[in-house]
Amino acid sequence: MYQRILVPLDGSATSDCGVREAVGLARGQKAVLYFLHVVDDFSMLVEMTSVRSYEEMLKGLRHYGLEVLAKAKHVADEVGVHGESLLREVTNERVADVIVNQAKQHSCDLIVMGTHGRRGFSRIAMGSEAEQVARTSPVPVLLVRQPGEVVDAEVRAAAPDTGAVQ
Repeated sequence: MYQRILVPLDGSATSDCGVREAVGLARGQKAVLYFLHVVDDFSMLVEMTSVRSYEEMLKGLRHYGLEVLAKAKHVADEVGVHGESLLREVTNERVADVIVNQAKQHSCDLIVMGTHGRRGFSRIAMGSEAEQVARTSPVPVLLVRQPGEVVDAEVRAAAPDTGAVQ
């Protein structure tokens, strides 16, 4: 069903869950995976870093991105799934737009990505790249959440405090 799957990565435990899900799908369907890491230098520009420290920080971000991609490719290689690594750099462009454009450029028919499942103020403050991808992607998007992470937190927040020790 799916032949070319884009897997955006940020190195978080949640994106690792996305990698595992994508590898499982690709293995069963003999699909090719495109692992994507986007280096976004916007935060460095906001801090008004010096040119020298900017270059050093950008170099560190690139190195980190390559490590994230190598780790994901290793997971795929271990089970015989073909994966390609894509490292993209952006300034003044939303990461979600880069993800959607890469899916188009590589003729992907599915995007699999981790999501932190933020709600309320944290979602407003931090934004949701995953949500933006799901809204603008021309292909299906499978959002993978780390098991129990958000649901447990929401249940605890909604439960009355009885003073009982768990």
